[in-house]
Amino acid sequence: MSKPIVIGVSGGTGSGKSTVAKSIFQSLPDENILIIEQDAYYRDQSHLTYDERVKTNYDHPLAFDTELLIEHINKLCQHETIEKPIYNFSNHNREVETIKVCPRDIIILEGIMILEDERLRRLMDIKIFVDTDADVRIIRRITRDINERGRTLESVINQYLTTVKPAHEQFIEPTKKYADIIIPEGGYNKVAIDIMTTKVTAIIQEKNK
Repeated sequence: MSKPIVIGVSGGTGSGKSTVAKSIFQSLPDENILIIEQDAYYRDQSHLTYDERVKTNYDHPLAFDTELLIEHINKLCQHETIEKPIYNFSNHNREVETIKVCPRDIIILEGIMILEDERLRRLMDIKIFVDTDADVRIIRRITRDINERGRTLESVINQYLTTVKPAHEQFIEPTKKYADIIIPEGGYNKVAIDIMTTKVTAIIQEKNK
């Protein structure tokens, strides 16, 4: 059996990378494909109180259990099933339950820090960076965190200024240089997504020869 195709989709918070990942997923309806979100791999913090977990810098590479993510991508590439973590953003911790994920021919790995680690980059066949203006990203983050993650406006803005923005400049923006493809304006760039889908289809056809 051939190794699955691994597509990495990165970019800053609110850049539209999730939309790009889903658009690629939906554009290949006949393919055996799955999405792995790096957000599911925040470290377990059961040893910390809630107040301590709130103070964690979630926009730093050390906030992620990258070792486990690498292990899981390797297993999927070896056609093995994994138990993907479930992360609860309201209480800032992993759930006890996991999600069983079976291997697929195409793996889309999506997350803000996936291009930051060389070991993850080596696992990817295609590396995408979604590049969106900072003002658009902060508005999207505010909307998401309030509506989906139960945060207050004040907490979202405070987190953005103290950790999100500095982390983007230090850790995420520099990884743009590792991308094979840079997509401006995320999921709204239909031309770029069409080109990306065409490229993936060509790789699939080449592997199936």
